[in-house]
Amino acid sequence: MAEKYLKAPLTDQDVSELTIGDQVYISGIIYTARDAAHKRLVELLDKGEELPLELEGQILFYVGPSPAKPGAVIGSAGPTTSYRMDAYTPALLDKGLKGMIGKGSRSQEVKESIVKNKAVYFAAVGGAAALTAQRIKKAEVIAYPDLGPEAIHKLEVENLPVIVVNDSFGRDLYQEGMKKYQS
Repeated sequence: MAEKYLKAPLTDQDVSELTIGDQVYISGIIYTARDAAHKRLVELLDKGEELPLELEGQILFYVGPSPAKPGAVIGSAGPTTSYRMDAYTPALLDKGLKGMIGKGSRSQEVKESIVKNKAVYFAAVGGAAALTAQRIKKAEVIAYPDLGPEAIHKLEVENLPVIVVNDSFGRDLYQEGMKKYQS
């Protein structure tokens, strides 16, 4: 377990240097997307249509930020439960998505797709939404404004703290942690 600093978007090399438990600080451009946005993205893929964002190397943050207070870039931005995106995730990983940020565990199918596509799943600390929002320097809606807080936002982040839960080698921090304490 190490402390690492990454610049988004990610490369295969970036991902290959991450292992479960690593404390990672992400800077650069990432995107938000929750259930409804994921459904629309996969529907576009199924129709062979163009997506509203380029997925190659990108990180999706599973968050629906609250409205910004006057003078703020964004409101609270806490992670949502990731398994809600599991039905859509393998299709997005196949299109070049490299990272996801959320909370909770992922399905076996998603974990296998993470390995196949040399990607990574990060957990953001739940309950620290106000702190997370402080790491977001710019925010703009780029797709699906009708979804309100669940619209796709382009975020510029600086040292957004996350932890590697599923690495590109098939390891799972949650499973390893349970094994450690069961023995």
